[in-house]
Amino acid sequence: MQKITTFLTFGTQAEEALNFYTSVFKNSKIGDVRRYGSTGPGVPGSFMTGTFEIEGQQFMVLNAGSDFGFAPGISLFVDCKTQEEVDHLWEKLSDGGTIQQCGWLQDKFGVSWQIIPGELMKMMGDKDPVKTERVMKAMMQMVKLDIKKLQQAYAEA
Repeated sequence: MQKITTFLTFGTQAEEALNFYTSVFKNSKIGDVRRYGSTGPGVPGSFMTGTFEIEGQQFMVLNAGSDFGFAPGISLFVDCKTQEEVDHLWEKLSDGGTIQQCGWLQDKFGVSWQIIPGELMKMMGDKDPVKTERVMKAMMQMVKLDIKKLQQAYAEA
């Protein structure tokens, strides 16, 4: 197990979330699943905890019986290589959730995600403040991020 693992606590949807996330991301797998026994607070045999992995990053989920909820101050940042990856993840993760500005969304479970092309981070790291300002202005007008439009803003003379 990695030293620090993202732990997501659900009321009753942990197993559904685990299955959903591993269906969305290509390089993912389900790890251990544990079910409540006769002494737990959950119904015997019902889902208690599970682990899964996405792109080598481990996560753990728990059905706690009461919903703690999720806050957008904590989000999962996804470094996307292509527009196709941005589009795929945006479509799948926003289905049943809410979309927000600048590549942010909340999925149907209330978990916040940032679907960000890695190229944006490179552009924003440019030493030319005029270029970074143009990219920032373009990004602020977008909901789902568009790599070509960001590149155009970056390259403007």
